[in-house]
Order: sequence, then C-alpha cells, then structure tokens
Amino acid sequence: MRFTLRQIEVFLAIAQWENVSRAADSLAMSQSACSGALKDLERAYAAPLFDRLGKRLQLNDRGRLLRPKAQALLEQAKSFEGDLQGQQDVGQLKLGATLTIGNYLAVPMMNDFMAQAPAARVSLHVANTQAVVQGLLNYDYDVGLIEGDINHRDLILLPWRSDELVCFAAHGHPLTLQPKALDQDLINAAWILREQGSGTRQAFERAMQGLLPHLNIILELEHTEAIKRAVEAGMGIACLSRISLADAFARGTLAPIAVPQRDFSRRFYVALHKHKYTSPSVLQWLQLCGLSI
Repeated sequence: MRFTLRQIEVFLAIAQWENVSRAADSLAMSQSACSGALKDLERAYAAPLFDRLGKRLQLNDRGRLLRPKAQALLEQAKSFEGDLQGQQDVGQLKLGATLTIGNYLAVPMMNDFMAQAPAARVSLHVANTQAVVQGLLNYDYDVGLIEGDINHRDLILLPWRSDELVCFAAHGHPLTLQPKALDQDLINAAWILREQGSGTRQAFERAMQGLLPHLNIILELEHTEAIKRAVEAGMGIACLSRISLADAFARGTLAPIAVPQRDFSRRFYVALHKHKYTSPSVLQWLQLCGLSI
C-alpha cells in the first residue's frame, strides 16, 4: 500500500473542514505537515481529491466517492487498535439530536449508556432536523436522533418511538377552556412556531394542511423554551411535543388546546449513514434504543 492511516486522517479532516489550517488544528499537526500529507497521498496515486478554491478545498468527484470508504477504513483501524489494546468494548460516540430529543430524552439515555460503558467518550450536539441530517451526511455524527421525516439515499432511518404534538396556550386562555378548538379558532389565533427546517415545524405543517395559508404566524423561534415563555407571557398560542410540555402542564402555567380534528402524531427516528462503519459504540446505542440493524 502506498498510503498511511495518517494520510487518511488528513484527507478526512480536510474534507470536513475544507481548510488545511483548521484540519491541521483538529489533528494537532502543523499546517505544513498536514498539507504535505495530502500532497503525498494525491501524488502517490496521481489522483487529486479536492478542487482548490482559494483557501478552501472542496472534494471533487473522486474525493466524494472515496470519502465513505476512507471513513470506514479509519474507524475499522481504530477498532482494531482498541482490540490490540484489550479495549474491545466501546470508545467514542458522537450523537446529533434534534432539539426536542436532545433537550428532553438524550441526556438520560447518555447516562444509561455511560453506566454500561464507563470508559466511553460521548458527545452530543443539539440542532434542528435539517442541521442534524447535514451533520450525518458530513460524517460529523455516528448517530442522529431526529424528529422529522427524511428521505435520503445515504441514510438509514430506523423508526424509534412515537410522539405527539400538542397545541397549547397560557393558563386561562379562552381556547384552553373549550371542549374543542375549531379550525376557524386556529385561523383567528396568533401563532408562535418553531423555525423552518425543524421536525416540529414539519409535523405541524402536515397536521395543519389546508389551513397554513390562513394562519397568523407572528413569531418563529429556534428553541422550545423560548416559545413556552412567549406563550406564558400571552403573546399567542403554539404547538410543541407533549414531551416538552409535561412540566409546564403539571405546574399549570400552560394548558393544552383540544384539536381532535387534526392529526398531530409523529415518530422519532434513529438515523445512520449507510457508508459509515458501525462501531461497537453505535451497536450498543442501538441496543439501548431497542433497535438493531
């Protein structure tokens, strides 16, 4: 073989950061050593892997084709090294989770995971569905926990658990006192919603099909807690996961609005990249979720 694992590490880091300096920092290398490793790899096979756009390096067609294979190769090598060192169990696990899952479900699960594997190094990045999916495609995460319906040829989507959105308002709001809010009531209300690109917004729009053009959306926010505070202040009504509202309903600061004519059910998913190596850490996480591949 005319390549080294270090060269593969450099190739993958530059593919992620699209910049030699940032890739070198992430690998604790000098910029010249990082650049030299990439040049040696490309020269050995007379195969440029990037298009040079100023200081930015963007994968070309060959580089995009080789990236998943390089990722799998490197992760298998790390797993092999762990076996040699007698560390056959779990190592690093990088999770990407959407806001509802990340804020209300993922941390207790991480606690359970680390109780089973005390030596594991687990990281969690919380963002909306669109950002988590992009992170998976960019190999930033080993596992994605998402609440939106996604269809991408490079992702495996495993149905995980059911969820339900709930319309709600501040305690004492007229709509919370009605046995049923009619569609016209929903049109007349002022709405505070999650941003476009979030799984919650996607599920809300699906449930409100036919009414969307008529809704009065006065505010879009990226965080569930900010939406809850705005509703508590009487700015309008909203719709979020029942999981995120349980405490506020129990305290009585917020109250549900009955909308039985609309289907607010949805599913949470565990998402994996088809071409990424399935490490022991990923397999153990899937087992914790009651899933297998």
